[in-house]
Amino acid sequence: MRYPIYCLLFILSMAGPTHAATWQAVQGEVVTVELSSASSTMRLWCFGKMWPVKQQPSGQWRGWIGVDLKSKATDYPIEWSDGKTVVARDRLNVTAGEFRISHIKVKKKMAEFDTPTLTRIRQEVKALKATYVEKVDANPDIRMFGKPSEGIESTPFGAQRYVNGAARSPHSGIDIAAPAGTVIKTPLAGRVLLVADMYLNGNTVAIGHGNGLVSVFSHMQSTSVEQGQWVDTHQEIGKIGATGRATGPHLHWGVRFNMARVNPDSLL
Repeated sequence: MRYPIYCLLFILSMAGPTHAATWQAVQGEVVTVELSSASSTMRLWCFGKMWPVKQQPSGQWRGWIGVDLKSKATDYPIEWSDGKTVVARDRLNVTAGEFRISHIKVKKKMAEFDTPTLTRIRQEVKALKATYVEKVDANPDIRMFGKPSEGIESTPFGAQRYVNGAARSPHSGIDIAAPAGTVIKTPLAGRVLLVADMYLNGNTVAIGHGNGLVSVFSHMQSTSVEQGQWVDTHQEIGKIGATGRATGPHLHWGVRFNMARVNPDSLL
């Protein structure tokens, strides 16, 4: 009777890691996942990307995955690896978000662009996108310590925007309406990757926090930091304004996590 037992053991050894857990997330959320493993190193994969992980004092591993705003609502595989072999395979169940419809009206010159203006806009967008992949020597947990400014959330994350009746890209951040001159403070330490006066975004600051996490602050009245500068958590970086394409004083706060457009509120 040993031969069948040996066969069974061989089959089990070849079966690989088993499905351990199913994690839930809504489009645009950052989800925290965990794994109990004795491995001294760990890598976390989902959406074809590697995501940051940290070992906790208990020995348990914790990782963070950013679900892009436009990720399809379905199941995605999660893979935990020690760098050589797959330790566990989980699932990420993404459900559709309920996003608001947003209509704004602006002057014609801010909605229809001539060739020189369109060229400028494309160059500015390219410069901003470059910050999303810039490496920053820091290893924070993926979280924020409060909002960057006090005010009313005038446009929520994911709102489908219509500018002068024409559909635009969904809102990839949150808008915080407040009086001009209201102080803006970074909700997490990091390095200033960009300070620019942009045609659409107005005065803009991008801060890289490390682990692929980047905050973008736009429509600022003024900025008080310089590119390359390191800023501490809750350090002032500027003041709220209405520069660029804006109908009133407010702060647009967007977050990219490993390129994914994520809801800043999910990091608080």
